[in-house]
Amino acid sequence: MLKRILVANRGEIAARILRACREMNIETVAVFSEADRDSLFTTLATQAVCIGEASSNESYLNQDAIIAAALYTNCDGIHPGFGFLSENAGFAERVRDAGLSFVGPTPEVIALLGNKDAARSLMHSSGVPVVPGSEGLVATVTQAREAAECIGYPVLIKAASGGGGRGMRRANNAEELERVWAEAVAEAKACFGDGSVYLEKLIGSPRHIEVQILADTHGNCLHLGERDCSLQRNHQKMLEEAPATALTDELRERMTAAALSAARAAHYTNAGTVEFIVDGSGNFYFIEMNTRIQVEHPVTEMVTGVNIVREQIRIASGLPLQFTQEDIRIRGHAIECRINAENPEEGFLPCPGAIDHLHLPSGFGIRVDTVIHPGYVVSPFYDSMIAKIVVHGRNRNEAILRMRRALEETLITGVTTTVRLHYLLMYNPNFISNRVDTTFLESNLDELLATVKSEKGL
Repeated sequence: MLKRILVANRGEIAARILRACREMNIETVAVFSEADRDSLFTTLATQAVCIGEASSNESYLNQDAIIAAALYTNCDGIHPGFGFLSENAGFAERVRDAGLSFVGPTPEVIALLGNKDAARSLMHSSGVPVVPGSEGLVATVTQAREAAECIGYPVLIKAASGGGGRGMRRANNAEELERVWAEAVAEAKACFGDGSVYLEKLIGSPRHIEVQILADTHGNCLHLGERDCSLQRNHQKMLEEAPATALTDELRERMTAAALSAARAAHYTNAGTVEFIVDGSGNFYFIEMNTRIQVEHPVTEMVTGVNIVREQIRIASGLPLQFTQEDIRIRGHAIECRINAENPEEGFLPCPGAIDHLHLPSGFGIRVDTVIHPGYVVSPFYDSMIAKIVVHGRNRNEAILRMRRALEETLITGVTTTVRLHYLLMYNPNFISNRVDTTFLESNLDELLATVKSEKGL
C-alpha cells in the first residue's frame, strides 16, 4: 500500500482525495499556489508545500515543482485529481521515471486514449460503435470539405488531443466549415499544444451517457453503472445523474458491455470513464474515454456505495479489486449540481471575489463537496466551480425533491452563482419528465433567465 501521496490539485477534489487518504491511514502532501495559501484543502494534509505563483503554469501545471515536492517530502505516489495534469501522459511518465506511483492509468494508455482519433480507431477495431467520421486526421480545409461531403452535414470539427468542448466547432454546410476551420485548429493548438483535428458526424439532440470503469493490474475489470450527463452548456456539464433512467435494460446492458470492451481493448487500469452519445432511436456511439476521475463521480458513489478514490489508490498500490461485477448493486437515484461562481444573465461570466455569507445544505441524503467558507476568495486564476451539491433518493422524483430542498437551503453571497438556475431546472416540466438532451439547457436558457429577471422585477 502507498504510504504517502502528494495530491497534485486544488480545491474540492484535492480535499476529496486527502480525506480518502486520511481514512486509509495514508500520509499526504498538498501542493498549493500563492493564491491558495490559506485554502482549506491545505490544512487537511499531513504537510503542505507552496509550488509557485497564482498562475496555473507556474504552479499546478509546473511538473518540475510538483515532482520535486514529492521527492523532497518522501512521497511514493502522486494523485492528479481531474483537470490540470491528470491526463498528461508526459507527466505520468515523469512520475514513473522518478520512481513514484501515478494514481491513474499508465502513460502509454493515457497517450493512446488522449488522442481521440487513435482512440476511435481502437474502438472501431474492437467492435465498439463509434460516431461516423473522417478516416484519420484532416490536415487542411480542403480535406475537411471532402470528408464532410462523405460523412454528410452537419459535422463537428474536433481536436484530436482535446476534450471539454475545446477545439470543437459545428459546421452545418461547406461555407460554415470554411469559416470555423481555422478557429478550431487555432483553439486546439492553444489549449492542447496540438492543432490536429478530425471530423465527426453531428448526432442531432443526443443524450450524453458515460459508464464508470474500474480495472486493476490483476486482470479484473468491472463497471459501476452509468451516468446521464446531458445537461450541458457549450459542451460543459452542469448537472449529472445516476443511473440514466431513460435507458432500457437492454440498452444499458449493451452499453456497459461496450464500455468494458473499450477498457479491455486499451489494457486499461485504475478508474476511467467511457463516454457515449445516444440518439433518439437508441443507437449509441463511443466519443472518448477519460483517463482520470470525473467531476461527477459522487453520483456513482451515492448509488453504489463504492468509494472510487479509495479504489484508485488500492489499484495504484497493486492490490486487486475488493468486489466482482455481481457485487455491484445500483440503489436509488442521485443528482449532482455543479455550483459555479458565474452570472448566467451575463453569458455565464465568471464572478471572482470574496464570499461574504455562506450556508450549505445538509440533512438526510445530501452531500456537498467544497472548500468554500465565509471570507473565501474565489480566484480569477482557476475554474469557476466552487461546490458540488449531490443528493440521493429512492428514485428520481425523490432525488429532485431533495435537490429542491438542498438548493433552497444554499446561501452564497458576495459572488454571483448558478444556484438559482439549478433551482429553476428542478421545476422545469421537461426536466422533471426526463425529456432532455445535450441541447436542452441552451434551448431553454432564455425562458429560465426570464424567470430570474421577473423575480428581480426587471
